Amino acid sequence: MKRALISVSDKTGVVEFAKGLVELGIEVISTGGTAQLLEEADVPVTGISEVTDFPEILDGRVKTLHPNIHGGLLAVRDRPEHQRQLEEHQIQPIDFVVVNLYPFKETISKADVTYEDAIENIDIGGPTMLRAAAKNHAFVTVVVDADDYAGVLEELKVGEVRFETRRRLAAKVFQHTAAYDSLIAQYLTEQAGDVWPAQYTVTFEKTQDLRYGENPHQQAAFYRQPLARQGSLAAAKQLHGKELSYNNINDANAALQMAQEFLEPTVIAVKHTNPCGIGIGKTILDAFQKAYEADPISIFGGIVAANRTIDRETALQMKEIFLEIIMAPDFDEDALEILQAKKNLRLLKLGQSAAIDQPPHRLLSVQGGLLVQEEDVKQLSEADLQVATDRQPTPEEMKQLLFAWKVVKHVKSNAIVLARDDQTVGIGAGQMNRVGAAKIAIEQAGQKAKGSVLASDAFLPMSDTVQEAVKAGVSAIIQPGGSIRDQESIEEANKHGIAMVFTGFRHFKH
Repeated sequence: MKRALISVSDKTGVVEFAKGLVELGIEVISTGGTAQLLEEADVPVTGISEVTDFPEILDGRVKTLHPNIHGGLLAVRDRPEHQRQLEEHQIQPIDFVVVNLYPFKETISKADVTYEDAIENIDIGGPTMLRAAAKNHAFVTVVVDADDYAGVLEELKVGEVRFETRRRLAAKVFQHTAAYDSLIAQYLTEQAGDVWPAQYTVTFEKTQDLRYGENPHQQAAFYRQPLARQGSLAAAKQLHGKELSYNNINDANAALQMAQEFLEPTVIAVKHTNPCGIGIGKTILDAFQKAYEADPISIFGGIVAANRTIDRETALQMKEIFLEIIMAPDFDEDALEILQAKKNLRLLKLGQSAAIDQPPHRLLSVQGGLLVQEEDVKQLSEADLQVATDRQPTPEEMKQLLFAWKVVKHVKSNAIVLARDDQTVGIGAGQMNRVGAAKIAIEQAGQKAKGSVLASDAFLPMSDTVQEAVKAGVSAIIQPGGSIRDQESIEEANKHGIAMVFTGFRHFKH
């Protein structure tokens, strides 16, 4: 008689699966809570202690770590010496392993989890059995996912589980145990305070296959962190519209990161991961109007993120233009009804209005490797600024300088941002030289450049950018400083009464 070992934490569908195995003449052996559940469902079960001839000990920490189990899992069935040893030690082969693991992820996701609880939910016997069975998949069928129960039963009803299926299930096991161990490694590494470990292990779970990637000839999928934070894009709930595309997700993430910079009612409009308009207002409607007016051309087909609930009045104005995505902490009932009238408009509910902590690291794949850096979360206050010119900024200029500095952080470098009245009026992004970025921002701003402030993500290497600002009527400049030719820019600003402040750090975004 063939044997199946069943021991699961997630018991979804396991009773029906076990009954199906028994009906096919397969003996079921089981442990602890799983055995009790099957017995209560009138499924014939052999307890694990009957197989090992040894009791479960150490509060259940040791029950399956025994030669009678692992010999039965690892024996190569067509190797005579292995068969001889099984007979000598009276070990019966195990043909099926159905195991899923202690809920480590669910445990550490609890706000009040203790270190002791986390450690106790590190599974030892489960991964060991899974790995042993998966290694020996030429002879053993191993199931770690309840979604595979039906398929296994169907194949058994017509004969044996096919080798191709066993191999696929084995690969799934090693994916699962690798992800499980990776999450444990991440947790313990964080607890130990090791920021840059020798081996950088991370794991992600697939959320969805995407129609294609950046271009139609590229395949793509979306993965999320196992413990994605509330308020993050991966944890957002789509309320309406077409399925998100690769570019949608990339742009939406950029918009969300910008929205999280601001505590005041703020709306961000994004195209190709760059902001095309940002507005701060007394209400979310006021903020949206400013974001729209900042660049009414580029917002067409763009992504909009708000850090307040979308109300009816704002929805009515949003409906009048073509947008790909609107994302917000929530939508009023009336607003939702208005926006859902647009069939393809994607609506994302973030579920959180305040800024959230950014993940500690940003990952970027390169050929043959991975670049890992801290997220750029450095904040700036007025007290941090050094006034480099004779003229001090006015209080209003200082407010706009700090606003522009928050925005320029999220613009592809080389980056220049012009702002006034809590609104971006000109954005120059991703240029090969800084004065080129300034000219683009100034041209976009037009007459609104007069009286605006200018932010540069890195120092001004020479005075040409200041000269362009002078011609446009810019009244104040914020930049990191640190160029060997800073004095030339300072003198140019002094000559025309422009206030200039240094931050002492840059905001490159490549």
